[in-house]
Amino acid sequence: MMQPMQTIFLVGPTAVGKSAVALELAERLGAEIVSADSMQVYRGMDIGTAKPTPAERARVPHHLIDVCDVGEPFDAKRFVELAENTIAKLKIALVVGGTGLYIRALRHGLFEGPPRDIALRRRLEAMPVPALFAELQRLDSQTAAQIDRHNPRRLVRALEVFHTTGKPIRKLQTQWRDATDSSVVIGLERNRAELVARIERRIDEQMAAGWLEEVRRLMGLGLEKNLTAMQAAGYRELTAHLRGEVSLPAAVALIKTRTRQLAKRQMTWFRREPGLRWVAVAADEPPTKTSQRILEELKTS
Repeated sequence: MMQPMQTIFLVGPTAVGKSAVALELAERLGAEIVSADSMQVYRGMDIGTAKPTPAERARVPHHLIDVCDVGEPFDAKRFVELAENTIAKLKIALVVGGTGLYIRALRHGLFEGPPRDIALRRRLEAMPVPALFAELQRLDSQTAAQIDRHNPRRLVRALEVFHTTGKPIRKLQTQWRDATDSSVVIGLERNRAELVARIERRIDEQMAAGWLEEVRRLMGLGLEKNLTAMQAAGYRELTAHLRGEVSLPAAVALIKTRTRQLAKRQMTWFRREPGLRWVAVAADEPPTKTSQRILEELKTS
C-alpha cells in the first residue's frame, strides 16, 4: 500500500505543461518522477512522445521511461507492476502522465475483464477499422460514442468483451475498487483555445526536430507490428506518409486534429477520476508559479 503523501499524481491532457511543472515540483518536494505515459515506455519513441530530455532526467530522476523496445508489447498490467515496485522504493513519488487508464489502474486496481477469445480476436483483427467501429456502434453505442474510433486495439477489445459477456466494456469498468490510498491527485487544465495553440505549436516543433526521421528509423525496428505503439499520437499518420499513402502536410494536419481529439478524451476521462483537484494554468504562468500553487494545495491535504 502507498503511504500517506508518499505518492502524488500530476495528470492532465497532452501539451498542458505537466513535464515542466513536474520538474519544478519534484525538486521542491525532493521527489522522483514516475512516468504514467503509455508511449514513453518505448525506446526510440522520443520526439513524438515529448519524452523528457537527458538533461531533464539528470535534473530529476525519472522512472518507467525507455523500459522496452518498440517491438515489445506493453500494457496496464505491466505498468502497475513496475510502478508499484518503483514507488515502494521511493521516499516521495511524483506520478506524472496523461494515460488515464494507467493512473486509474494504479490507484484503484486493474480491470481485467473476461479472458481473450483467440478465434474471436483473430476475426476482429482481420476487419478494417471502419468496420470495427460500425459494429461497435451497432452493439454498444455508449462505448462507441466515447472510444477512439481510430484505435483498432481498443475497438477489438471492446467488441471482444461485448461478444464474450453480452455487456458493454464501460459497464464492467465501473467495477473498479474504491481508492484506498492517501495519494493526492492534481490535474492541470488550460483554456481550450490556449491548449489547442500549445498542441499545434508543439507538433510543429516536433516535426522541425526530426520526428519524421524518427518514425522512419522505428519502422525498420518493427513499429508497424506493435498495435499499441502505433496508437501513439502522430506515429500512424507519419507511417502512412512514409508508405506514400498521404502527403506530409496532410499527415501533419491530421496529427493536429487527432491530438486535439486526444486531449478532449483525456479531459473527459480525468473529470471522472475520483478525488482529483484541478489547477487552472494561465497562458503566461511560468512552471515555477504553477508548482508553488500546487505546493500550497498540498498543504491543505
